[in-house]
Amino acid sequence: MSEEQKKAENRARPTTEEFRGFVREDWAERRPQATGESPAAPYAAARRSAVSKAFPGQRLIVPAGGLKVRSNDTDYVFRPHTAFAHLTGLGADREPDAVLILEPNGDGHEAILYFRPLGERDSDEFFADARYGEFWVGARPSLADIELELGLTAKHIDEFEAAAAKDAGEVVVRLVRDADRELTAVLDKARADNGAASESLEEQDDELAHLLSTLRLVKDEYEIEQMREAVAGTHVGFEAVIAELARAAELGRGERWIEGVFGLHARHQGNGVGYDSICAAGDHANTLHWIRNTGDVTEGELVLLDAGVEVDALYTADITRTLPVSGTFTDAQREIYDAVYAAQEAGIAAAKPGNKFSDVHAAAIRVIAEHLHAWGLLPEGVSVEDTLDTEHGQYHRRWMVHGTSHHLGLDVHDCALATRAEYMDAELTPGMVLTVEPGLYFKADDLKVPERFRGIGVRIEDDLVITAAGNENLSAAMPRSSADVEAWIADVREENA
Repeated sequence: MSEEQKKAENRARPTTEEFRGFVREDWAERRPQATGESPAAPYAAARRSAVSKAFPGQRLIVPAGGLKVRSNDTDYVFRPHTAFAHLTGLGADREPDAVLILEPNGDGHEAILYFRPLGERDSDEFFADARYGEFWVGARPSLADIELELGLTAKHIDEFEAAAAKDAGEVVVRLVRDADRELTAVLDKARADNGAASESLEEQDDELAHLLSTLRLVKDEYEIEQMREAVAGTHVGFEAVIAELARAAELGRGERWIEGVFGLHARHQGNGVGYDSICAAGDHANTLHWIRNTGDVTEGELVLLDAGVEVDALYTADITRTLPVSGTFTDAQREIYDAVYAAQEAGIAAAKPGNKFSDVHAAAIRVIAEHLHAWGLLPEGVSVEDTLDTEHGQYHRRWMVHGTSHHLGLDVHDCALATRAEYMDAELTPGMVLTVEPGLYFKADDLKVPERFRGIGVRIEDDLVITAAGNENLSAAMPRSSADVEAWIADVREENA
């Protein structure tokens, strides 16, 4: 709670001793308790072991982050920092203000989770603290619960500050800086006060952040299973939207209706949406990051839905389908859609071990360029090879501006701190999870394209895991070709008639 909030605090408080005593009495012991180790725990332990080996003898600090004010005295729903979730196995809204420390202990590190454990019911926190009190926000785990669930040492958050910067002049202390800015400022000062060279702190911390990001490039078995669940939940959400397309067209502001329908199922199937859904009807599909979702849905037009369910473990799907509201593509829509589908097929075929990550984009964008050339949209005299020239061409990017792929996992754009050599130029290896998502975007006011194409935007996106034999399309059950999409819409509507 900010200082301004504290000054303006006007909630009723248990101010009399008589009332305090009354509140503390007669509560049954019905609080939830951990019953065993989390399925994520052994995988998180293996990840911590990899980090430990990379930084022997150093203290590593990974905060979950804190609650963030939405307005006045209400907070946003909490989501832990990605690195914290990855190294602890905690997902959903757990545990605000917690901090994981990997404390050097000779041969490796001891994992210690500092957090705010369940308060006793005879404490003022239980009833009077509207941000953390059990009466207001529900019960938290105890220290014993966390130790049982995660297989690490648990301590009260009040012990953290003293432990974090001790011997900082003798022990290298690294911190994930962007998880909690206020905590970073406090620890920067504490590290400097304890003898650490202040000018090197940010560089040291960046090295830790980089390793934690690239650690997610190859997913383990648990992570891939979570991705399967995220995709399955997303499939449910897409079919719910298809069932509501006609109603979205009737109601007005149909993009909002689609967003709400998908969000309902995302919240039911998992933790919620993994990112703000793009529910772009008509020409809005040509605005790549259209998340306003304020437009109408109209018969005869397309809806580009780019959305993904985030499961409780925080892994998210990222899938796009472009759907004809009427259930059938027009000739012009089909012509563009089939070009994008052909590009995606080429990109998927290139997603295999031994190829570079950038080969996926190269394969897909070549098909895009070939279609644009065949349609006569490239400048006169410019060939496919000319436009693919990165130094003097790139004319095709007017209609396909974004990359075809990105890594996917706990973040929708996962592993963002990887260098180009580790990402774009890296060889694909089994366990990597990535998207393949070419598109074509012809804005309604683009005079360089035929009138029949104007206002049509198409993207098709699927989530793949690289395997020893090639790849597995995790979202293969969601139809992709124009004919299959039409049949899919017809089947869903028949089922919901």
